[in-house]
Amino acid sequence: MTCRAIRGATTADSNTAEDIHEATTEMLRTLIALNSVEPDDLVSLFFTTTTDLNATFPAVAARELGLEQIPLMCAHEMSVPGALDMVVRVLVHVNTAKTPSEIRHVYLKRATELRPEWAVEPVGAAD
Repeated sequence: MTCRAIRGATTADSNTAEDIHEATTEMLRTLIALNSVEPDDLVSLFFTTTTDLNATFPAVAARELGLEQIPLMCAHEMSVPGALDMVVRVLVHVNTAKTPSEIRHVYLKRATELRPEWAVEPVGAAD
């Protein structure tokens, strides 16, 4: 197994704890499902938000998904004029046998503008 990184990004509808939590949960569930990640394979998760999101920490959603033993960190992105707003990003470090080309990065909602080639449908969206 090799330690690899998986990127994810999504947008929250507003700067409320509920919307940040919902967006983060959807992004993490999708990233975990598409990459068949087991909790024991996770090394760490590093979250960032744009500076307009400060109602809660995205890591709260990860903890509520059962990732209590995984190191988590949150920070703000650089405030670049004209950049997409209301964005939650994650960089997940995972031990995996997958090659870099097999990794599925997850960009949801308006964050698909950032990396259209990594745009995916959320897990459960077709249900």
